[in-house]
Amino acid sequence: MALAMVLAMALAMVLAVAQEVEGQLMVGFYGETCPQAEPIVRNVVREAILSDTNMAPVLLRLHFHDCFVEGCDGSILIENGPSGERHAFGHQGVGGFEVIEKAKAELEAACQGVVSCADIVALAARDAIAMAGGPAYEVPTGRRDGVVSNMSLADDMPDVSNSIQQLKVKFMRKGLTEKDLVLLSAAHTIGTTACFFLTKRLYNFFPGGGSDPAINPTHLVELKQKCPQNGDVNVRLPIDQGSGQAFDLHILQNIRNGFAVLESDAKLNEDAVTRGIMDNYFGFFSNLPFGPSFEADFVEAIIKMGQIGVRTGFQGAPRRVCGSF
Repeated sequence: MALAMVLAMALAMVLAVAQEVEGQLMVGFYGETCPQAEPIVRNVVREAILSDTNMAPVLLRLHFHDCFVEGCDGSILIENGPSGERHAFGHQGVGGFEVIEKAKAELEAACQGVVSCADIVALAARDAIAMAGGPAYEVPTGRRDGVVSNMSLADDMPDVSNSIQQLKVKFMRKGLTEKDLVLLSAAHTIGTTACFFLTKRLYNFFPGGGSDPAINPTHLVELKQKCPQNGDVNVRLPIDQGSGQAFDLHILQNIRNGFAVLESDAKLNEDAVTRGIMDNYFGFFSNLPFGPSFEADFVEAIIKMGQIGVRTGFQGAPRRVCGSF
């Protein structure tokens, strides 16, 4: 029995070292070194969402913002003063840090120094999507945490006022396609935004004033009622009008019909390629009564995003506390 235990421990160590050397993300990366990892993260996320239903989109957005600056390395979590990445203008409204720290603390108690903060962010986003009624999927893990956090590195984040060409270029630089742009924008199917991000679109879209003509007239009246000129810019409203609590295809229907809340979402309808991608999900270019699987394609896109610029193997190490180096 003792010999069997020694052999089992030796095998676990060999597997862990092999994973380090290979330096590849893989599903079940912590299966031998910390088998409780994914259940621990899932339970913490569940508790957070039961306490605050808006936490699901918050955790999803955190994953996106982490990956778009220096890769998916947990650098957005670092709190290293006013120049830290999390304080960048492009990260305004990003949250969920306390949920990641809670999961990290429980993981450190269970298996110290094993699970990276970057992986916790990716796992938390996956669990949040599933709990919002979205698809369940496996997350390749094995990321290492970054060692740089500077707000200047977030200067090139996609912005709500970007043109469709600017958005395409920013996604392309990360190895993402126009289809990925549409699918990841569709993550706005859950969550809210602040009137702050709508002010220009509603009241100063052109020099001298005016509203974005792409907004459906009925929708424009509703938006102006919720976000009156010179009103409270912190008032929040669903990004997916009529289906803000459910992870579904409704957001793309809204965009196609002029009911997009965010300007960057509306831009998807102005471009022939991105509009065609959206139309495809409603069977416009198919002999079938429906298009390809939105959920399956979304999963493919978010897994792809989760591999942007990852550090693996000996390129880094898990931080003991996610908010500090």
